[in-house]
Amino acid sequence: MRTILVVGGGYAGFYTAWKLEKKLRRGEARVIVVDPRPYMTYQPFLPEVVAGSVEARHAAVSLRRHLRKTEIIAGRVTAIDHARKTVTVRTAVGREYPLAYDIIVVTAGAVTRTLAIPGVSDHAIGMKHVEEAVAIRDRLLTAFDQAATLPPGPERRRLLTVTFVGGGFSGVEGFGELLSLGTALIRRYPELSLDELSFHLVEARDRILPEVTDGPGEWVVRSLTKRGARVHLNAQLLSARDGHVVLSTGEEFDSELIVWTVGNAANPMVHNHSDLPVDGRGMLVVRADLRVGTEDAPVPDAWGAGDDAAVPDLAAERTGVSTVPNAQHAVRQGKLLARNIIATLRGREPKRYVHHSLGTVATLGLGRGIFQFHRLVIKGFPAWLMHRGYHVLAVPTWERKVRVLAVWATAALFGRDIVSLASVQHPREAFLAGAHAPAPAEAGAPPAGVTAGDAARS
Repeated sequence: MRTILVVGGGYAGFYTAWKLEKKLRRGEARVIVVDPRPYMTYQPFLPEVVAGSVEARHAAVSLRRHLRKTEIIAGRVTAIDHARKTVTVRTAVGREYPLAYDIIVVTAGAVTRTLAIPGVSDHAIGMKHVEEAVAIRDRLLTAFDQAATLPPGPERRRLLTVTFVGGGFSGVEGFGELLSLGTALIRRYPELSLDELSFHLVEARDRILPEVTDGPGEWVVRSLTKRGARVHLNAQLLSARDGHVVLSTGEEFDSELIVWTVGNAANPMVHNHSDLPVDGRGMLVVRADLRVGTEDAPVPDAWGAGDDAAVPDLAAERTGVSTVPNAQHAVRQGKLLARNIIATLRGREPKRYVHHSLGTVATLGLGRGIFQFHRLVIKGFPAWLMHRGYHVLAVPTWERKVRVLAVWATAALFGRDIVSLASVQHPREAFLAGAHAPAPAEAGAPPAGVTAGDAARS
């Protein structure tokens, strides 16, 4: 029986394995997924996880729960030797071993693009995974609690200052949702005022949201500014050492929370530890039918899709363009990839990937959004409803849809939960504090260092 190895359990990898399970005949092939995380992150929900509108676990789709016929390996592929059809797997406990396969599907995804800016690696948080979104939310809630105990001044202003670096899709959505949460929290803290809240969005280009045209992008900037945010265009972050933000425009300020959403970079495993072909950006070279290689020289038994693959965009107006690395493409590529593997196993020709965009929709905070499809632009509350409607339909499995809808319904009645669980990031602190504290003296017992005989003679 052939072994189909899926490297990565993100959008493309999850949907490839999910569809293979449904279409493979008994004994036709076995499927293995290797991923360090036991879940697929539904990234469009991360901004709402940041704001507390979606429960963190509901933005994560369990691999073992939904890939019931697939072998799941908790680890990461550190090298691909396709000439020998073998990968090196490093498990979650650090053990390394070779794993043979017959067909490989490379959907390892991209990694967060970082720059050598002083202080960023020490203080910034990304927004690519569920745990990062939870940490951002808890950091803001904790800062509010701390600021409420301080008198007005520089330390209080620092605690109430938030900085997002990167004005792309994820950055603007996360920024808008956290701004919505921050302004709502002020009502719960009579010690604080709205004027003390300071939100900064830093973008190196002259506009934000490159996924929409100039007009809607400018409207988003005006909308955020009216809500009290500062949008710094044509500005680069020069330093964030000790939380002190220095911009290329000359502006400086202290920020308790710095969120890094500058974009993605090629997966280093794919371009450094694989014998599969990559392009100048380090992306996997993929044909339109999702087979690895070029039209003239396909690589047998190798497939690729998602953010680590340069998939030709046949729907683009000009040639030589790759599909945009987003969920809309990754999901559809994963589904087609599974169908194409089945086709080749059964002697049929695979189909080419062609997908025309369904438009761009973004949340900008509770009740606010923007949607664009060609020249059609919808703003405000209707766009926000479209965002929620689209993504609750798009998130895989009915189980996750129902859970998300239940949280939204509860929030509509009672509001968002504003409890910070930042302490869960250090779960042993309370235990150790109790273990090292002196035990209280029992009633009638002599003080420490005094024997029972001494007490009786006194």
